[in-house]
Parts: sequence; structure tokens; C-alpha cells
Amino acid sequence: MTNASALPGQPRGAVVSGWATSRTINVLAPNPSAMTLDGTNTWIVTEPDSDLAVVVDPGPLDEAHLRNVVATAEEAGKRIALTLLTHGHPDHAEGAGRLAELTGTKVRALDPALRLGDEGLAAGDVIRTGGLELRVVPTPGHTADSLCFHLPADRAVLTGDTILGRGTTVVAHPDGRLGDYLDSLRRLRSLTVDDGVHTVLPGHGPVLEDAQGAVEFYLAHRANRLAQVETAVENGHGSAADVVAHVYADVDRSLWPAAELSVRAQLEYLQEHGLI
Repeated sequence: MTNASALPGQPRGAVVSGWATSRTINVLAPNPSAMTLDGTNTWIVTEPDSDLAVVVDPGPLDEAHLRNVVATAEEAGKRIALTLLTHGHPDHAEGAGRLAELTGTKVRALDPALRLGDEGLAAGDVIRTGGLELRVVPTPGHTADSLCFHLPADRAVLTGDTILGRGTTVVAHPDGRLGDYLDSLRRLRSLTVDDGVHTVLPGHGPVLEDAQGAVEFYLAHRANRLAQVETAVENGHGSAADVVAHVYADVDRSLWPAAELSVRAQLEYLQEHGLI
């Protein structure tokens, strides 16, 4: 058995619904797949002495899951007062409208098309609900609208798909851009160094206890993949599909379409920087 503390980011273990930190509860959505891992982590975030809660990423449009989110909050003595989205991919955002109907609340997101209500989200925004403080951290790269939420009181960050609890993230070209993603990872590294963040609450996979280690692993992984792609092109693998077959040969073929999106982002980055 592999020691979890030796894995990148020190994953906590199995992905389960329930309390993750003193202010966060995970409700695991029933949508496991190769891309969503164990399923989408829907986060209920609340101050211990408050009766109000914020939901981050309601997940898919699954009635049973959404009602379970509401019931979980109620069982903890909380009323859902607001929904936030890390980004617009359906496995995170599709259920937002229905959750808003169930709770009579608004939805805030970076993308205006995803909002229900007048308020969006932007860099530097601070969400305060029932004494809770969540700080909006812009982290484009996986998608153009990707955000993370810094929870200072728990020294934690909710990362959506920017950092996963297991494996690595697809840079979803053309919406996602690798240069933006690398900048976002560096921004998250600053949170670990300057703000003491040590816990990653990801959109998929287990909680990570070593946020800085996770970010450093992601940065090293990207640098290694870029070098591999650059070498593949130099060796005559000209198309994105050819590069995937060469560089990702040891990866399950069901993941190759996603890998091709990342390769296209890598090729674009290398071309922009005059490296190929």
C-alpha cells in the first residue's frame, strides 16, 4: 500500500462526504468517471457559530444530489444563503439553477451567463456571509473563467479543477491557456508561502494536506510535459494527435482526447515563446 504522505500534496485518503475542515463539508456527487475521478466535490462552507452557509460548485443537475446538499446543510443546522461557482463546466455548475430554486438563493460566478442575480465575482472580491470570509482568487488556465476561493480561517483554498486531489488538470484549449495556468499556479504558490495556506479542497479527489507540495508538483509536471512536447515536435511529431500518441503513450487511451486539449495548449505556448 502506498503511503499517502509520500504522494504529491499528501492526499488525506478516500474521498468521502462529511466534514473536511472546521468550516467545510463535502457532499460527493454521484458522477464518477475517468475525468471526474470519484465525482464532483460539492462544498458547503460555513462559520461554526453561524446558521448560514455558502455552497461552492453544486455539481451536476442531479435532483437527488442537490436535495442531499440541502439536507446536509440542514442537518448541520445551516441554511444555504448563496451559491458560488469555480467555473462553468457542467460537472460543477449544471445544478446551480436548480439549487437556487430549492434554496431561493442567488448564484455568483465570473461568467455572466452563469449568474443568477446581479452580482458576479471578480479578483479581490471578498464574500462575507454569516461571518464567513471567502476571498476570490482568479486562476484562469483550466478554463478562462476559473476561480479559486481562499478560506483564511481554515488556511485552505477551494480549487475547483485548478488543482485536483489526484492526478493533474487538463488545460482545456482553446478556452484554457497554458501561460495563464502557469501564472495561476504561481499565484496559488504565493498563497501557501505568504498567507499560510496548507489545505487544498479540490473539485475532485481527496483533500490535500500539503498545498505547497501540490503546487510545486503541478509546476514541475507542466515543465516536464512542455519539454516532452518540445522534443516530440523536434523529432517530427507535428500534429497534436501525434504528440499525444508519443508523449502520453502510457496514459489510458480514454483520456487521450483530454490530453490532446492540453497538448494543443502546450503547442500554442511553445509557439508564442518561439520555442518551436
